Amino acid sequence: MAAEVLAQGGARVTVYDAMPSAGRKFLMAGRGGLNLTHSEPLPQFFARYREAAPKLKDAIEAFPPDALRAWSEALGEPTFVGSSGRVFPKAFKASPLLRAWLRRLDAAGVRFAFRHRWTGWDEQGRLRFQTADGMLAIATKATVLALGGASWPRLGSDGAWIDYLAARGVAISKLRPANSGFTVAWSDVFRDRFEGQPLKGVALTIGAHTVRGEAMITRSGIEGGAIYALSSELREAVLSVGQARLTIALRPDLDVAMLTTRLSGTRGKQSLANFLRKAAQVSPVGIGLMQEAAIASGRPLASFSPADLAELINGIPVQLTGVAPIARAISTAGGVTFGEIDEDFMIHKLPGVFAAGEMLDWEAPTGGYLLQASFATGAAAGRGVLAWLAKS
Repeated sequence: MAAEVLAQGGARVTVYDAMPSAGRKFLMAGRGGLNLTHSEPLPQFFARYREAAPKLKDAIEAFPPDALRAWSEALGEPTFVGSSGRVFPKAFKASPLLRAWLRRLDAAGVRFAFRHRWTGWDEQGRLRFQTADGMLAIATKATVLALGGASWPRLGSDGAWIDYLAARGVAISKLRPANSGFTVAWSDVFRDRFEGQPLKGVALTIGAHTVRGEAMITRSGIEGGAIYALSSELREAVLSVGQARLTIALRPDLDVAMLTTRLSGTRGKQSLANFLRKAAQVSPVGIGLMQEAAIASGRPLASFSPADLAELINGIPVQLTGVAPIARAISTAGGVTFGEIDEDFMIHKLPGVFAAGEMLDWEAPTGGYLLQASFATGAAAGRGVLAWLAKS
């Protein structure tokens, strides 16, 4: 996005990419449908960025969700709002939008140099790149760094840039997994039976934070949209004390009294699992979670009274023992701190060098917020470069 803004402003632009082709992570983001942004009102939208919201506010207001949707439509990819408020291109995939974007950048004179891995600066302040033909040094009038975090490193964002900026005195908050899964010590029986099974319509809680949505049981733990929405709180708890207690409500629309009434009927010859499934509409994987909790408590689930079962259905404790590796996270938290950049996203200690996207110190849940802030900060950095060049 910075390249497009710069080209529109009359600058001569070259995009250096370590990968063999453009937009590898953009394509990965659209693998299950390209969630460009979200349709919720801006006050709620900004709240998704937590502590970083005041730092991102101006950039997103200058390039808000409606502008991103208009940008996509101008490229021949109109958008629609899904039932959850998320915004997608009608083609749903990322590849048609990326191809149209690259054609427009090419027509604007933007040049791409692939298989060029940035390795910092040389003694003359030129950008250094490792290429197939050896080291290359490039002098620039201005530079926009959009190097990503450290998730999905095989797509190019491996966090290697941290050392180069830290060597120049730039303060960087440690990169941490965001929108990631967590590890749980499931029993072998539960793991083998329910790996890959979804938990639908549940409410997940840690402390004062509750999110409703879906999650997925994995062989090593749990992940999914509702988990990602709580990943900051869950991650910080795990990193600070070594574990986090997640509470799962399987039937959040029913209170304990209603569930107790349903479970007080005669069970007859039904198995407990069948009774829970019919009387309280608890899914098999939910019953499995209840069994895991009962085992951990030292009591067989069959000994629970109707009131105890009702309490457990909407209060299953799950102990998270670790965070999934950053390489498998959807995004990362941490990066160049906002105190290191000015209002135009230029790094104070490196005049003429700007930073944008996920390499900055912010995080957000999935739902379109990640791409929106990446586009918006890229556009802001592009405008910053034009202002810098006009003054230079």
